[in-house]
Amino acid sequence: MKKILSVSLIIVLALCCGCLQQQANRITQTSTIDALLAGAYDGQTPCSELLNYGNFGIGTFDKLDGEMAILDGKVYQIKSDGKVYTPDHSVTTPFATVCKFNPDIQFDINMEKFKAAESLISEKVPNQNQFLAVKITGTFKHIKVRSVPAQKKPYPPLVEVAKTQPVFEANNVEGTIVGFRSPPFVNGINVSGCHFHFLSKDFKQGGHVLDFELAEGKCQIDKCREWLLILPEDDKLKNIDLSKDKSQELQKVEK
Repeated sequence: MKKILSVSLIIVLALCCGCLQQQANRITQTSTIDALLAGAYDGQTPCSELLNYGNFGIGTFDKLDGEMAILDGKVYQIKSDGKVYTPDHSVTTPFATVCKFNPDIQFDINMEKFKAAESLISEKVPNQNQFLAVKITGTFKHIKVRSVPAQKKPYPPLVEVAKTQPVFEANNVEGTIVGFRSPPFVNGINVSGCHFHFLSKDFKQGGHVLDFELAEGKCQIDKCREWLLILPEDDKLKNIDLSKDKSQELQKVEK
């Protein structure tokens, strides 16, 4: 009997370890970026459920109420006033990307602007068809971020919301960039290339990164081999036309 229990325990542990290993290399995403561009802002996934898939990530909130950053297993909400809040775990998201962050590569990154930092990341991981979770921690000589206010129905498309988005700038601020570099083949589903959000070290300011210059810091990269897409339930996307190319709209929104 003891031998049977021991074997059973070993099997269960092996299965659990296998699941954890898979999750550690998996990016999980809720909904698509084109749906968000089209105005699908109603939250579907609670933050509590989102944390089951990862301790690191970015996204937005119900009604497009600010920018999301998940760092060390905690969810932060940067609202349109540029300040950082801690939302209740019952708050939902219409779009988010998360992973269990376990860096494979680490290197110093100094006196680099956004484009140069992107190039350095590509130098370290030249395979553009690989998903990367990217964390940059350090002192930023300058950083420019934005957030967006909560919207009311009928929701305008995101490109219209972005025209009046509040933009914030800070100098000589310590903090962390949280984000992903996604392959070109996810166009329409996620943001191809780098998509970063920022949190200051004191958790008082942050937002979607538009530009930065890093004085000194450290970059950590988690190379992810799996990508899980979770679509909204109950035909929430059935009345949205996702057949059109929205890449130009996305460029306006991202930059």
